[in-house]
Amino acid sequence: MAEDVLAAIRALAPALRERAAEAEALRRVPDTSVKELEDTGFFQLLQPKAFGGRAADPLVFYSAVKEIAKACGSTGWVASVLGIHPWHVALFDPRAQQEVWGEDPKTRIASSYAPTGEAAPVDGGFRLSGRWHFSSGCDHAQWALLGCLVPDAEGNPVDMRTFLVPRTEYRVDDVWDTVGLRGTGSNDVVVDDVYVPDHRALSFGPVTALKVPGHQLNDEPLYRLPYAGMFTTTISTPIVGIAEGAFDSYVETTKRRFRVSYGQKVAEDPFAQVRIARAASDIDASWLQLTRNIGEMYDLARRGEELSLELRTRTRRDQVIATERAVGALDLLMENAGGNAMRTGPNPVQRAWRDAHTGRGHAANDPERALLLHGQAVLGLVVDDTMF
Repeated sequence: MAEDVLAAIRALAPALRERAAEAEALRRVPDTSVKELEDTGFFQLLQPKAFGGRAADPLVFYSAVKEIAKACGSTGWVASVLGIHPWHVALFDPRAQQEVWGEDPKTRIASSYAPTGEAAPVDGGFRLSGRWHFSSGCDHAQWALLGCLVPDAEGNPVDMRTFLVPRTEYRVDDVWDTVGLRGTGSNDVVVDDVYVPDHRALSFGPVTALKVPGHQLNDEPLYRLPYAGMFTTTISTPIVGIAEGAFDSYVETTKRRFRVSYGQKVAEDPFAQVRIARAASDIDASWLQLTRNIGEMYDLARRGEELSLELRTRTRRDQVIATERAVGALDLLMENAGGNAMRTGPNPVQRAWRDAHTGRGHAANDPERALLLHGQAVLGLVVDDTMF
């Protein structure tokens, strides 16, 4: 059962927490952690049953991500990103799925969706070249999903597609060196004039319309959920988990802290108590809204009912607000954590603060763009976005 995976993740969390500093030092998730996550079955949660996966309720997946991120932000981020990709590959032509999982159903896939490369149409496919940035966990993957604009005969972009490329046809440049999420190994993927057949290039049009080639093989309701809601929740969930883990650590430390300046235990400071309450409420609200929306969409998909534009844009609305609230909660805690929290070293609250602020910079967390979509939807205006 998928819930067994969640139980195994909770049992693994202390070991992931102990390796958080190692992940930062390595600038990638330790191989041991990836192997242990694999052994729990985590990476197969959203993989289709046709290739040995569980096609599980997405709430189980996101709950597992949150538990991992509570223990180690970088590991949670990489687990979330690598863990969602089987869902996306399940939408591709069955021939592409066979190429990825046919020989090894535990094959992992990385990504970089921003269209920074070039795709030249040729007979039967495309010639792909370019450099893609911020491919989290790419050192642990054997394939990559790469976004690219497709031009017409005059060179004008007319389509946005995702290309599936095997590790044998790209290289990874080690360029990731940041203040937060240091352990994600979000390096560059470089492709030099590689042929990609048509069946390994999926347009966003069918994905948005929820009518993709993969449905002929994978008819589970999981694969009738919208890309925008699934992928952006994949980015916000680790940040909420990071905040929740930091909150737990902050509370335990605060019980023991003594503030010399005021001659009192910090736990007895009413202002510290109010900050704790506010932070806890914001973290709870973030998680409740994320799970409500994904749960509603999944229930509709299971019943074969339409997912309204209002629900789809509400999911984006609450996703960016969840990130905003989680980061704000961490700010509240750090403002009252004292000078020692800012020392270099393995301070879990400080690490979480750096990780969350770094994750906040992801394109999926741009609040104005996401909130605009929901405002337009409820006003009955045209929502002009390729992912809706």
